[in-house]
Amino acid sequence: MWQSIEIGGKEAEAFLPENRTSNHAIIYLHAHGEERLSEKDEFTNLFEKYGYPVICPRGKKGWWMDVVCEEFDPETTPMEYVRNDVVHWIEKELQISAPNLALLGISMGGQGALNISYRYALTFPIVAAISSAVDFHKAYGQGFPLDQMFASAELARQQSAVLHIHPLNWPKFHFFACDPMDPTWFEGNEILASKLSSSGIMYECDLKTSHGGHNWRYFTAMAEKSMEFIDHAFKKMS
Repeated sequence: MWQSIEIGGKEAEAFLPENRTSNHAIIYLHAHGEERLSEKDEFTNLFEKYGYPVICPRGKKGWWMDVVCEEFDPETTPMEYVRNDVVHWIEKELQISAPNLALLGISMGGQGALNISYRYALTFPIVAAISSAVDFHKAYGQGFPLDQMFASAELARQQSAVLHIHPLNWPKFHFFACDPMDPTWFEGNEILASKLSSSGIMYECDLKTSHGGHNWRYFTAMAEKSMEFIDHAFKKMS
């Protein structure tokens, strides 16, 4: 059920179930390690269970930001690519259009999913983010493409999801989770939860379940929760 596809001249993958359960689709944003869900049997089994198409664009190490990353593309930003090329491909090939779309992401992709949904909640009213690198600016100065995307860690921080929460326009269905043993990204998720609560924005989160930190055992456990959340959201929208 996995297929290699091309979207906007770039490589991508798609999980296309034989029997779609509804007129909805999920866009998955990968982590910094660029691991493929097609190689993770637990995720394939989950996608088979729920029956939604899952489109997996490849964003290199561009953090899914609205900032040019030369490694990804010299002109189009990763966020533009998701909003335009990926969404248009889903509309054309699957006849599924916004707002019947959900964003799902892990780590780098988790922050990307949050960041995009916060800015474009009408297009992406459902978001589920696992172990999100909310305060991704912490990775600045470590020799990644992030260093070329921003002139400083502070300029990177200005693009973080926490600073792009709209008080009157947020994703209607909103879930995120982070392992309390995740030494790098847990604090940012706590801050995000605090900001959302103080702003009166409805959300669901799991900041208590632990499977040893930032690892695929945890990601897989939270994927099951995330898919259950997305499935429930899609059904409420129908």
